[in-house]
Amino acid sequence: MAIQGIDQPTYIQINETLRLRRYDGTADFALAWYQDPELVYLVDGVKKPYDRETLYNMYNYLDRHGELYFIEARAGDGFVPIGDVAFSGTDLPIVIGVPEYRGRGVGRQVIRALMDRGRQLGCRTLGVREIYDFNDASIRCFTACGFKPVERTDKGWRYEATL
Repeated sequence: MAIQGIDQPTYIQINETLRLRRYDGTADFALAWYQDPELVYLVDGVKKPYDRETLYNMYNYLDRHGELYFIEARAGDGFVPIGDVAFSGTDLPIVIGVPEYRGRGVGRQVIRALMDRGRQLGCRTLGVREIYDFNDASIRCFTACGFKPVERTDKGWRYEATL
């Protein structure tokens, strides 16, 4: 489900090897990502792995409150999911679930593509609800894309970028 009144594209092509694919209600493949306690810690601040119900509850919530996409990388003649990202004006949660793709600039490319989407939709700013102080990779990713800390939270900062 897209943002109310706005058509969500099935795909956002970032480049020849990277794209976003709209969430279609199927996500069993992503459960392995959220079984990693360290990844869950960076996302939720706790090291409790997700079960299938928790995964789908999260995805269905994100899908109802914005645009939810799987990040896909080219593999041979097709694409494979490597992470997820949700787009709304107030939050851009992103996870690179496949470890081989972390630290390679994928997150920055995805965030910049969604900033472009925000501009196309007339957004003046985009925000991230919270990045924990201990999530150095997310801090580097978002600040490299022009996001700045704007408000202290319990475990980190809320970030915002002017488009």
